[in-house]
Amino acid sequence: MTQHRVPEERRPANEGRKAAARNRAALVAAAREIYSEYGLDAPLSAIARRAGVGQGVLYRHFPDRAAVATAVLEENVRQIERAAEAEDTDLPRVLGVLTWHLTQSAAFISMLHADRAGSARGVPSYAHDLSERVERALRAHLPDGHRLAAAEDDLMIAVAMVSGAVNGPTREQRERRAREAWRLLGVEVGRVHPFPG
Repeated sequence: MTQHRVPEERRPANEGRKAAARNRAALVAAAREIYSEYGLDAPLSAIARRAGVGQGVLYRHFPDRAAVATAVLEENVRQIERAAEAEDTDLPRVLGVLTWHLTQSAAFISMLHADRAGSARGVPSYAHDLSERVERALRAHLPDGHRLAAAEDDLMIAVAMVSGAVNGPTREQRERRAREAWRLLGVEVGRVHPFPG
């Protein structure tokens, strides 16, 4: 039996957890973009392609469509919470981050409208809990006597009203509509951007 010499090739070092974390972050970012462009029914293969990974990698991180949507929504809420916890922040800055997510994600808007009984198609069943986390993050910066603090539900009713106005084919148009809606409510919004921005 003749043994063939296999040429030595430099293989990239196995980065293990680093690569896994990087792949997961890329998948969440890609899913946010794909969902923004094509909605929650977009094929998972499109998300994997946009992230630059194979479908096997996607399924290692997310067993199904709902798990991908849940990860995106969880990251949206985490960004709003981090914005609320940032040093020297105020309500307009936190609203700027919230508004960015409203202009980026129809799924995020659906989550904010979810009731206690369940959720919209494709939105995780714990959407109400995520919505409450958004409310707590905003309420932490709501000054006493602010117009959105007049009644218990005013804050999230205002968020729902603004999210209802967020439409248009481009993110810029959706942002303009959201800013106009906040202005009509008499609420100042800071720079619209993801966190950290």
